[in-house]
Amino acid sequence: MSSRCALATRPFTSITSITSITSITSITSTSLAIPAALASLVPALGALLLGIALGACERRVDEPLPLTPSSNLGDVAPPASTGTPPASTVERDAGRCIQPTPSTPERPSPKLTGPDPACPEDPTGPFQLATGKVTFLEAKAPDVTVEIARREQERARGLMYRTSMAENRGMIFVFQQRNNHSFWMHNTCIPLDMLFIDSDGTIVGIEENTPTLTDSTFDVGCPSTYVLELNAGWARRHGVVAGQKVRLEGI
Repeated sequence: MSSRCALATRPFTSITSITSITSITSITSTSLAIPAALASLVPALGALLLGIALGACERRVDEPLPLTPSSNLGDVAPPASTGTPPASTVERDAGRCIQPTPSTPERPSPKLTGPDPACPEDPTGPFQLATGKVTFLEAKAPDVTVEIARREQERARGLMYRTSMAENRGMIFVFQQRNNHSFWMHNTCIPLDMLFIDSDGTIVGIEENTPTLTDSTFDVGCPSTYVLELNAGWARRHGVVAGQKVRLEGI
């Protein structure tokens, strides 16, 4: 807070008022030997001395009014950028996650022409699932009719216990969460290709020729929303690779 002048808070002890200054005029010129012409200047001189004394005091500076707190948090200005972009921006700038399809498959084509001889019997029979269609927009590949595994129990069973699947048929797994999904081949008796598809229809990776009856897991290391299972070797036979787009109908 700015200090106030001492003259404003306590009496001025040297000259109490202009009146006291003018009283000096009553002093005779004989006692102070002041000419009469100078005596008439005493009041003005007293006022000048008082002004100088006041001017010597510190000038009061008004403080700024306090800011009124806002009752609406939406009125508060956002903090300045720290220079670190949000995670979504980092992902976009770094390039989309796609696991490229190798020129030759990592696993050889299966030698089996039918189901695995060790295939267990189906204890309950397959679910009756709705069907949809997958169209490959950037490959000379036929459309595929797919069974839709949407519910958790449908996804958990998948193609278990199946002993065959037509060439242009498959199953698509629909997930609520975009994630790096992992699959296994537990109780799955036919080898498969697994196509991991993002929400915009981009194939982000393909696991080819996954072997039968194994609890090993398969993933492509990139987030996806759908996983399409086809007969082993189907993708390579039809020129389907990661980075291409598909269109989903009825899914």
